[in-house]
Amino acid sequence: MVVALLWVVALLNYMDRQMLSTMKVAMMGDIHELQTAENFGRLMAVFLWIYALMSPVAGLIADRINRKWLIVGSLAVWSGVTLAMGLVDNFNHLYILRAIMGASEALYIPAGLSLIADYHKGKTRSLAIGIHMTGLYVGQAMGGFGATVAHEFSWQTTFHSFGLIGLIYSIVLILFLHEKREITAISKEKKTTSGGLTSVLNSLGILFGTISFWVIMFYFAAPSFPGWAIKNWIPTLFSMSLNIDMAQAGPLSTITIAASSFIGVIFGGILADRWIQRNLRGRIYTGAIGLSLTIPALIFLGFGQTLFAVVGGAVFFGIGYGMFDANNMPILCQFISSKHRAAGYGLMNMTGVFAGAFITDLLGKSTDSGNLGRDLAMLAIPVALAVALLLTTLKPKFADKTVD
Repeated sequence: MVVALLWVVALLNYMDRQMLSTMKVAMMGDIHELQTAENFGRLMAVFLWIYALMSPVAGLIADRINRKWLIVGSLAVWSGVTLAMGLVDNFNHLYILRAIMGASEALYIPAGLSLIADYHKGKTRSLAIGIHMTGLYVGQAMGGFGATVAHEFSWQTTFHSFGLIGLIYSIVLILFLHEKREITAISKEKKTTSGGLTSVLNSLGILFGTISFWVIMFYFAAPSFPGWAIKNWIPTLFSMSLNIDMAQAGPLSTITIAASSFIGVIFGGILADRWIQRNLRGRIYTGAIGLSLTIPALIFLGFGQTLFAVVGGAVFFGIGYGMFDANNMPILCQFISSKHRAAGYGLMNMTGVFAGAFITDLLGKSTDSGNLGRDLAMLAIPVALAVALLLTTLKPKFADKTVD
């Protein structure tokens, strides 16, 4: 039930943020600043900078309050922002709303993933996280239809419609979503901390004092360079490489990535859950295999000029990234106890999104200079480093760490 409920939230989370990337052309007539790729890159990047700064805060909050209400509030705010984006008529107002969306959406992922991890142990954890992640991919794919809907109606109507859907769904969560906490973890937390600040410092001390957590953060951050580049620039890349307009490139690119990621995340979840029954590094090996697939995929995407090369690269990238995505929180659970996992994932998210914000802005300039494909292909280098570090350093002692 909780995976099914949060799957829809994940879908709305990515759909509302993603559809802006395909509606640039439709919006340019009303907001002239969007005519340059650099300004559009700034608009996409502000979301990422705010999202990144809020992520560790969101994780620390999620470890300490009722996650149900945090999720409900997060969804309601970003859906209200989506609706309001259909009312703006200048770049500055759109920029501010995009920043607010970044803050509100950041509150969801640490809370949602830690809640699922508390419901699902051992044999189902990677698959449960993976199924949830498919909601992100489907949302990304549906966001690709933003340009199509905007072409048939208007970009204002698109924002209004999807924002209203999210506001209605927040009511569904109020009725059916329930919190789940480990009673022993809460009792121990109360005994070992004397206040809010002490509790926060204790969490940060445990996380940053764990060498494996630093490795996991790098492992998460390095693939975020190409991961966020794909999310924000794949429609543009398809349009430029295949010489098709954005109304076609948007759905083709996002559906290809989403469908292949769907396959990767389910396969990666099942494989990791079975592998860890025989080997404690099973989740780690699964993530490494997934990232290894993205390396040749980035080269095909960056330099390909045919439908076979570009779509093939997107398929391999989606499958590999899906296998990686299904096992991030489960790997974290092998090194960090349940009462610090949301904070840990929030910090991971921050490093990953900072990488994404940097690369999104950089690729805006690359697009203006005609080097988008080449610079995307170069992002295979940090991914290769992440795979090497993961395999040589992470050696878990537990399938699910329960105490600090």
